[in-house]
Amino acid sequence: MVFSGVWVRTVSAAAALSLVAAPLVADCTEDAMIVFDGSGSMAETGFNQIGEPRIFDARRAMRSVMPQIAPNRRIGLIIYGPGAATEVCSGIDLKFAPRPDAASSIIDAIEGLQPEGRTALTDAVGLAARTLDHTRKPATIVLVTDGKETCGGQPCRLATEIAAEGVATTVHVIGFKVRGEHFGWDSQGVSGYNKTISIAECLATETGGEYVDAETVDELVAAMERTLGCALLY
Repeated sequence: MVFSGVWVRTVSAAAALSLVAAPLVADCTEDAMIVFDGSGSMAETGFNQIGEPRIFDARRAMRSVMPQIAPNRRIGLIIYGPGAATEVCSGIDLKFAPRPDAASSIIDAIEGLQPEGRTALTDAVGLAARTLDHTRKPATIVLVTDGKETCGGQPCRLATEIAAEGVATTVHVIGFKVRGEHFGWDSQGVSGYNKTISIAECLATETGGEYVDAETVDELVAAMERTLGCALLY
């Protein structure tokens, strides 16, 4: 996807905040799917330099940003993680396909989410692409993830398939409070531990989307506006 005349690949949270007000090339006739991380790691806190569970800030961000975005395009929602009664990686829930004015439905789903289970982000993004009928029409997918694939999926292989098969299918990835693989108490305050990029970055780079890292509510709001919002024409 082309933004402001250039290919944009990876954007820092600070850059995303500064770009929110800038014109963004986006066709809001395209349906979109949010693929949201509801796995157990969204509830973790304390040892990973996170003051409170990620889900708390995610709820605040969705309450803030969805009423601004949802009136302008049809949006659907998939949550992955909870609900795997038998197989631990089967918790992928298509809440609803793209619909008009989905703000309240998205907010209610995230408000009621109790994070648990593992991270089947690859299969969840694949379901989003199929739900959008991506081989027949343009589609936009926004993946919100805290970083890891823990169900054996291969996001980069999926990215290649989507790029080859999709009709102008773009996947944006928001890395929300992504942390390094190995935590130790001596990593407290070490910037590199907090600057890890999600393994899912290739889903964005291979499909012409953006990877945006976000640490705060404001940065997550900015990232959602940047990747899912629609430009106003002046």
